[in-house]
Amino acid sequence: MNAPALLPLLDRYQRGFPLQPRPFAALAQDAGLDEAALLQQLAQHQQAGLLSRVGAVFAPNTVGCSTLAALALPPAQRDTVAQWISQLPEVNHNYAREHRYNLWFVLTARDRAALDRTLRAITQHCGQAPLDLPLEREYHIDLGFALGAHGPARRRTVTPASPQLDAADHRLLTALQDGLPLETQPFLSLAQRCGWEESALLQRLQAWQDSGVIRRFGFILRHHELGYRANAMCVWQVPDAQRDSIGQQLADDAAVNLCYGRPARLPHWPYNLFCMLHAADPAAAHATALALSQRHGLEAVPQAVLVSTRRYTQRGARYGHTS
Repeated sequence: MNAPALLPLLDRYQRGFPLQPRPFAALAQDAGLDEAALLQQLAQHQQAGLLSRVGAVFAPNTVGCSTLAALALPPAQRDTVAQWISQLPEVNHNYAREHRYNLWFVLTARDRAALDRTLRAITQHCGQAPLDLPLEREYHIDLGFALGAHGPARRRTVTPASPQLDAADHRLLTALQDGLPLETQPFLSLAQRCGWEESALLQRLQAWQDSGVIRRFGFILRHHELGYRANAMCVWQVPDAQRDSIGQQLADDAAVNLCYGRPARLPHWPYNLFCMLHAADPAAAHATALALSQRHGLEAVPQAVLVSTRRYTQRGARYGHTS
């Protein structure tokens, strides 16, 4: 069984992964495969980088706190600074982009105080304060890639209430950071790692999924390895009173993978509406961004298109980290 043969299974179970003691046996049976062979193939795809992990994508700011940050660095220093930032446990995505602000990264931690400590450390290390752009409003955040007919369907984002978390929940979040082990009873191993009973752990994951705290549970794929080698962060400066209506329009566009509102930081950063596009190369990303603005009547709105030029880090958020 080669990679193309397995892609339909990876596609279908980007969400709806079986929350049961032997999930890979269920997937193997569904696909007419042997469980051991399936696990071997998944391990190979994970080693090759196509499969990031099997796990949970949480709704933003429900089980932790996050922000988007950026630095304007001299080109000669960018790679060195980026490598240092990528080592920080709070950083889960870190990209170089075409802009004066040329390094963009996402920070996630248990609470805002932990984020602020990390931002201060970055300021001290780099000699400049990063742009700090926390999420204000989400219009569409999912980032499942539909590779075929069975891929994740587009759905309107619903923001759930944040759950009350205790120490056991935080142990579970920490154990989930790197995803499920690729073995026959992954939830049992996960439960043993964080001091839970397997049945209670499965019930908690199901409850979080049912409430929307877990946005999706399943295969987390890397877009570069799928052929989406350029992502464009498109930003607009729109009147605050119109941001929600424009954001909802953009969120419904099939070209948009993410769409959200973040604060402007005048005078250096005037933009308050963001969306993400993924394309095969930079030229295609710019063309898609231009077409998006034209479709939604945004050509005359102050805007910028920041296409990625290098990926330094792409991994799951570490909500269990506290400092």
